[in-house]
This record gives sequence, C-alpha cells and structure tokens, in this order.
Amino acid sequence: MATLYTHASKNVLKTWILISVFLVFIIGLGYVFSYNFNSPAILVFAVIFSSLMSFISYWYSDKIALAVNRAHEVKHEKNPELYHIVENLCITAGLPLPKIYIIDDMAPNAFATGRNKEHAVIAVTRGLLEKLNRSELEGVIAHELSHIGNRDILLSTVIVVLVGLVALLSDWFLRFSFFGGRNRDNDRQGGQLGAILALVGVILAILSPLITTLIQLAISRKREFLADADGALLTRYPEGLASALEKIAGDQTPLRVANKATAHLYITNPFKGKKISSLFMTHPPTDERVRILREMSI
Repeated sequence: MATLYTHASKNVLKTWILISVFLVFIIGLGYVFSYNFNSPAILVFAVIFSSLMSFISYWYSDKIALAVNRAHEVKHEKNPELYHIVENLCITAGLPLPKIYIIDDMAPNAFATGRNKEHAVIAVTRGLLEKLNRSELEGVIAHELSHIGNRDILLSTVIVVLVGLVALLSDWFLRFSFFGGRNRDNDRQGGQLGAILALVGVILAILSPLITTLIQLAISRKREFLADADGALLTRYPEGLASALEKIAGDQTPLRVANKATAHLYITNPFKGKKISSLFMTHPPTDERVRILREMSI
C-alpha cells in the first residue's frame, strides 16, 4: 500500500530522473554539434553547461523561484500572527519551521519551495493575508506544509529551472542556425546544418509551450489532492481549506508576478480568466477539490 513515505521517495526518484534526462539531452546535442562542426570544444561546453545547470536547479532553484515571484522574507516581529500560524502547524506536523516569505500582490495565492524540509520556504501573497480569515489561512498553510512533508517541493522547484531552459534552447537554436550555421571548410554542409538547426529552432519555438506544460504535468495533479487531504487532517478542519480554495479561485485579481515557469507551484492556477483544457491544467478543478474536502467533513 502506498504511504506518504513512498510518495516522497517517488518524488525524489522523479527529480533525479528528470535531471538525468536533461543531462543526457544537452550532452547529446553537444555531441551532434561537435561532430558536425568538427569542434570537440562544443561537446566540452555541453558537458559543463548541463552539469552546471543541473547543479543550479538542485541547489538554487528555490532562490530563483522566489526572485522571479518577487518574494521577500518576513520575520516574526513584522507579522507575528502569520509566524505563529506556521509555527503551530509545524509543531503539529513534526516539521522544522520553514522560512516565511511575502509577495506584495493583492491576488490571494501561496506556494512552497525548497530542496528539502530543512531548507523549505512558504510564500504567501499580501492578498491571501488580507482576504482570508484565520481558519482559511491555516488550511492554506497546512496544504503547503504537506507539500514540504511529501517532498513535492523538490520536484516542483527543480522544474522551474528546467522549464525555463526550454524557452532559452528554442531561442538559442534559432540564433545559432542563422549566425553560426556555416562551416568554413564546407559551406554546403554548413548551410545544410544551418537549415536543420533553423527547422529545429522553429519546431521548439512552436512546441515550447506544450513541452513546458507536459514537463509540469510530470509532477502529477494527484499531489494537490494528497496535499489537500494531508492539510485537512493537519488542521482537523477540512472546511477551512475548502472555503479558502473557493475564495482564491473566485477572486479575479490577476497575479502580476505569475508566469508559466512557476504557475504549477501555486495552490491554485494563478492565471485568472483564461480557459484551459482540463488535459493541460497544472491544477485539478477547484470544484472537485472542494467537493472532496467537504466529503471529509461528513
């Protein structure tokens, strides 16, 4: 039978698989370019680049996510009520106290990030603090602490960096095909390679939004249902989180810092007013999440 421990272990395994695939993909590209341009330096660069980006994605992706979302750390004296809510729930959950960050945005939302429970962060928006009551805020914090306990945050945060590289690669292919696609020793071969790289660049540019979504979906929407259930058990009040989800989903204030690379981190979809096919939603439908939570109260 699956447990929280097996779920956490699977998330760690998925993270290393994702990083390994990225390493192989970049080194493979480097080999192809190195062979066609007869330049071993390209392969060396590919190995160094892929290793460096994998290192950064593991150790610094949480800092990147916080910087992208313009979050700043808050201490106890600045917001003692929020600090005590997080502290009390951490004691109940048996988790170390994470750092607490605030995003100065009036759209209610929140996310957790970090590579493990000892280096975890919870970020909440100003709107969440002002628009939710205490029991609803506790439900959201409990949900995010469940992501930390389940190690969802490791996989989710690494994806932020790797997804961003998809867009960079598509742009790089296009630029390289036009400015570096000619081989001095063999203009015909260089021209053919340039045309191939241009085609790859166009394909990547067209497919990058789809690739981005598919990578994000690799973490599975089931993690949200599990975090909902764990969060409700932590507070022993499922209605608090259910009501919070309804308020967050119903609030039409746009989250200004939202972007495709970090959207999957948030407790609900941060893009308001945009209809998305259920196949490509990074979050389960809010109505379904609320229904399941309220069934736990019965």
